[in-house]
Amino acid sequence: MNLERLVRPNILKLKPYSCARDEFKGRDASVFLDANENPYNASLNRYPDPLQEDLKAELSQVKGVPAEYMFLGNGSDEAIDLIYRIFCEPRKDNVVAISPTYGMYEVCAHINDVEYRPVLLDEGFQMNAKKLLAATDHHTKVIWICSPNNPTGNCMQRQEVETVIKEFPGIVVVDEAYSDFTQARPFRSDLPLYPNLVVLNTMSKAWASAAIRLGMAFADPSIIALFNKVKYPYNVNILTQQQAREMIHNRPKLQQWMTTILTERRHLMPAVAELPLCKQIYPTDANFFLIRVTDASRLYNYLVDHGIIVRNRSRVALCDNCLRITVGTPQENCELLSALRQYKD
Repeated sequence: MNLERLVRPNILKLKPYSCARDEFKGRDASVFLDANENPYNASLNRYPDPLQEDLKAELSQVKGVPAEYMFLGNGSDEAIDLIYRIFCEPRKDNVVAISPTYGMYEVCAHINDVEYRPVLLDEGFQMNAKKLLAATDHHTKVIWICSPNNPTGNCMQRQEVETVIKEFPGIVVVDEAYSDFTQARPFRSDLPLYPNLVVLNTMSKAWASAAIRLGMAFADPSIIALFNKVKYPYNVNILTQQQAREMIHNRPKLQQWMTTILTERRHLMPAVAELPLCKQIYPTDANFFLIRVTDASRLYNYLVDHGIIVRNRSRVALCDNCLRITVGTPQENCELLSALRQYKD
């Protein structure tokens, strides 16, 4: 991979902003007069570590990825946007993505004025590497693959993903936001094999911390250096860093929640599949599942009237009359089933 060929010329030339905490790396100072901070209201008066080094060290142990392969951002959406800003020249370059998939890839493409080329999955919601690669040209900089995919819930076949990574000369992003809910080997474990691979993770799903907005990108250190070059100086606030570390230290409780979610998923899906309203229920590797029903809009509105909110995905490619249902607590799942069993077509 020729990284310089892929990066926008203005980004290669960019001299990043140097903040006070970048310039001072020591740990023993007690008087800080370098950043024009208010000296009162400790510990919220100081700017946070711009590279989140302590948090990365702890995440490295959890994720099995060296800290130098890690970028932390304000949700995964920050990393998604940075990929466009680093690699894609507006009104010139394009990206390719599986379809249907997570909507922010396309939204960020439009925000950055980059052509977005969706490639439909097959009827089983699986990708075809040859079709993805055939949609590329010499202006294609990025291919987006979400696995487990949203909204379909299934993992992409590993061999097909590996074919794309090996044969595409640009950046391949594998979004593994839901990887903690599957037994499949995460692609972040194979980063040394693929210098063009970027893997996304988040603390919003299995880590039960959507409110703190912490996303992760794992990639070759040369790519991580570009992320750090372009990001805003203090993109992850101190409260987020503190809460993330607290959740890392609370992993036994997290594992208990995960076990409950997976158990509930095993019970909930067959129960929903038996209902007359369900025409098809799709296999999932995530904490949600997709069902095709007789009338998605009518059923969605019925559930809203009963105080239950699911996601109507009928306007998404290949998902006509489909609802996406997140696995909730046992009580929430019972309420959902009770409402569904009372529904009349």
